[in-house]
Amino acid sequence: MNLRNFEAEERLFVRRACVAMVLVIACFAILACNLYRLQIDEHGYYQTRSNQNDIKMIPIAPTRGLIYDRNGIPLVKNVTWYDIQITPYKVSDMAATLQALTPLINLTPDEIDTFKHDLKQSSRYKPVILKSELSDEQVARFAVNQYRFTGVAVESYQDRQYPYGAELAHVVGYVSKINDADDKRLSAAGIAESYAADHNIGKQGIEGFYESLLHGKPGYQEVEVDNHGRVVRVLKEVPPVAGKNLTLTLDLHLQQYIERQLAGQRAALLVEDPRDGGVLAMVSSPSYDPNPFVKGISYKNYQHLLADKNLPLINRVTQGLYPPASTVKPYMAMSALLTGVITPQSHFFGAPTWTLPGTDRRYRDWKHSGHGMLDVTKAIEESADTFFYQVAYMMGIDRIHQLLSEFGYGKATGIDLHEEYNGLLPSREWKQRVHKKAWYQGDTISVGIGQGYWIATPIQMVKAMVTLINNGRVTQPHLLAQAQRGKQITPWQPTQSQPQIGSASSPYWSLVRHAMFGMANAPNGTGYKYFHTAPYGIAAKSGTSQVFSLRKDQTYNAKMIPVRLRDHIFYTAFAPFDHPQVAVALILENGGSEGVTAAPVMRNILDHIFLPAAKPVP
Repeated sequence: MNLRNFEAEERLFVRRACVAMVLVIACFAILACNLYRLQIDEHGYYQTRSNQNDIKMIPIAPTRGLIYDRNGIPLVKNVTWYDIQITPYKVSDMAATLQALTPLINLTPDEIDTFKHDLKQSSRYKPVILKSELSDEQVARFAVNQYRFTGVAVESYQDRQYPYGAELAHVVGYVSKINDADDKRLSAAGIAESYAADHNIGKQGIEGFYESLLHGKPGYQEVEVDNHGRVVRVLKEVPPVAGKNLTLTLDLHLQQYIERQLAGQRAALLVEDPRDGGVLAMVSSPSYDPNPFVKGISYKNYQHLLADKNLPLINRVTQGLYPPASTVKPYMAMSALLTGVITPQSHFFGAPTWTLPGTDRRYRDWKHSGHGMLDVTKAIEESADTFFYQVAYMMGIDRIHQLLSEFGYGKATGIDLHEEYNGLLPSREWKQRVHKKAWYQGDTISVGIGQGYWIATPIQMVKAMVTLINNGRVTQPHLLAQAQRGKQITPWQPTQSQPQIGSASSPYWSLVRHAMFGMANAPNGTGYKYFHTAPYGIAAKSGTSQVFSLRKDQTYNAKMIPVRLRDHIFYTAFAPFDHPQVAVALILENGGSEGVTAAPVMRNILDHIFLPAAKPVP
């Protein structure tokens, strides 16, 4: 009995041992297969994940540089905002967490729906924004209760804010979200990595032109992460370098005063210091609020701006294109004097009309009775069209194009804004290329008084006047005074050469300037009524730019013409006459409205600059 039991036990043991051995062999086989799969078949996949699990560089966005006016007043702000974020894998009950957070941070149903949508699109190991732009009260309430919410955190970031809104939109510009076009441009320039931590980039104005100075240099954190992207520890941190602060030549108080003068008008005005080309004020009216562009303006609001017939998005100072009209007569006279076409002693009879030699084509003067005998000084004072018809005929389009190009017409002025048009100073080559027609003498006559094919921007008008003030030295206009980081200050430097027109010692420069002074101060001058009482001395030249052509038998009557077809009114001026400190160009499209006219506005602005206590001209 014992023997039989022993044999039975032995057989049971052997069976169990065999089963165990089979199991062990099977386990080792499975292990071997898995090792083979991991080490051989899927080696590349896990090698890649292992490398990614190692070290990562997390970029840190730099603080954007600020922009100040010439008096140190900040024109932009860097505002700190707070987001509340949830890292999904750390939250055990998302529904309960959202319910508990709702009263603390005033969550709305739309915000919860947006969060749930974003949650589905994101990795559970990456933070997802639940609510943006928390108030200080909401941040404080959450901070007190943060211990209750594992995986929930408040993160801060900076955004741009423009406290002066539309008043400076065309000068300062704005930043906006980086789009595909920006990505391509940054990649082409090899600097895309510098924007890895940024959401916005300068798009317009100073923000866009000086993006490289304002942006700064990003920093980074060198961190160890696991294969789910979770940060294990920070190994190294290199802080970002803040962007440079920019000081502009602009005077904010003067800018705001001019804004009030032009309120409700379609107008443009530029005030420039002729001594160095610094822009003191640049106003384009109407304007727009740049703040909605920072976070992304809605399609509806953007289309509304695009459809606005008053064109608020256009900077009329640098992009407004108008026939420069009689404002060019001083430079036409100067060009004719420099080339010997006329002399100070040349006299022409200023009749009511002038007939092109060899034709019966008559060109009318603005003054129906004519001007009588004219020299160059009287012609500028009285803005005699017939005098400049003859001058243009004698000069010819080739010399006009050459000399007026030197004064800056038909090309960019070099102002530090990307938003600038070249305008058009016509030539016979241009007409043949564009219109497939030859240049006629009649074309030249219209150009002689700033009409015809000629179109220019207000900033070109100021550049020409500054050249006249400086005896032919061409000066580049600019908005930047200096860039600064810490104690390192870099003043603005011209990017264009400053050529000389004619001889700086020529007496003709003074002659033409005195003629402009006579326009504003001599009893026969067209601006005498408004300017002769200025104690500091004003020199000026007005202009009227036709929006449509009159028939031969038609007389211009603004009251009988729709507003949009009325003439544009220009005024250019500099003061004080003996030692000019400002050069100004003003345009009122269609002559202004509600009784607003150019001369009183110009006088008010100049009095505001030189006689701060003066009352506006009625």
